[in-house]
Amino acid sequence: MLNNILRFQQSLDKRKAEGTLRRLRLQSDGIDFYSNDYLGFARNKELQNILLQKIIDNPQLLSGSTGSRLISGNSDVATSVEHFIAQQHHFESALLFPSGYNANLALFSTLPSRHDTMIVDEQIHRSVHDACQLSNAKKLKFKHNDPEDLENVLKRQEGHCYIAIESLYSMEGDFAPLQEIAAIAERYKASLIVDEAHAFGVFGYGLIEKYQLHDQVSAAVITYGKALGSHGAAILCSETVKSYLVNFASPFIYTTSAQDFQWMSIKTGYEFLDQNHEQATKLQDNIRIFRSQNLDSPSAETSPVQAILIPDNQKLKTVQDTLSEEGFLTYAIYSPTVKEGSERLRICLHSFNTEQEIMKLTEIIKEFM
Repeated sequence: MLNNILRFQQSLDKRKAEGTLRRLRLQSDGIDFYSNDYLGFARNKELQNILLQKIIDNPQLLSGSTGSRLISGNSDVATSVEHFIAQQHHFESALLFPSGYNANLALFSTLPSRHDTMIVDEQIHRSVHDACQLSNAKKLKFKHNDPEDLENVLKRQEGHCYIAIESLYSMEGDFAPLQEIAAIAERYKASLIVDEAHAFGVFGYGLIEKYQLHDQVSAAVITYGKALGSHGAAILCSETVKSYLVNFASPFIYTTSAQDFQWMSIKTGYEFLDQNHEQATKLQDNIRIFRSQNLDSPSAETSPVQAILIPDNQKLKTVQDTLSEEGFLTYAIYSPTVKEGSERLRICLHSFNTEQEIMKLTEIIKEFM
């Protein structure tokens, strides 16, 4: 054990020396350009008051679920919210999870068998890679947002293939060529799975909805801890896939269900989203202001995530520290979260940011570019 502790400390010391040591910090006071609260729902007083009133009317919502949903943890609230979500997204079924990570872990560790192949975008979320390690399926990568490379990989496979992509990538801030990839999946009879974590709410109910691809997507993951300002996730799928996950997905079977308050707050969030479209419009206005400053970025013009590449750890740290001193909260992404040489400052824009704040932020960044 002593040898292991020494090894752990050496790894931590190495990260500290490189300036990439992660630490837990309390939420700082400052101007938010780093959270996923794209529409400001997590801080919205009106939404908070609606949720508070629901608790006052039904305090039982705050009680613990007492067990897995297969034992004592299921409820009318959970099942009714799943039905509501499936209807809203025009899918046959929905299955709730306490987090997006948990949902991806269940989905990708369970559906592919040892005879299948998982083909994932090289920038897919870490939860998908971790899930694939729990699966007996073969895993391959294709070049980021490259349909031609995806097709080349598919051509060489035997047996059934699953394709995993995000509709909007959280590190690069760019969109998948969703329609083109859906067409390729259909042509090769592959199952397409789409993670809509960062698109949901920002672009209505997501890009599957925008492009009407429901019939070409085998399953989708919607998360609620970002634009909806809540917590948890849902897998959208067929009744058969839902039943299969309930029967065989370990992360679902062996997890204590969340409280009914979490499920109820998700449904309330949908209703609030439908009544507050102006927040998404304001967000797009702020993205346009940011993009008008002509900072070099690989991110899409309408993405709430704007990456500023600064492939020098020390310079990146200096930029972030300077912004912090000026009251701006941003997040620096170092390797191995991203590839070495592609380290970046990750700017998250929100509906509540002001034009003055955005202009000052970009002014400081430009001093280092």
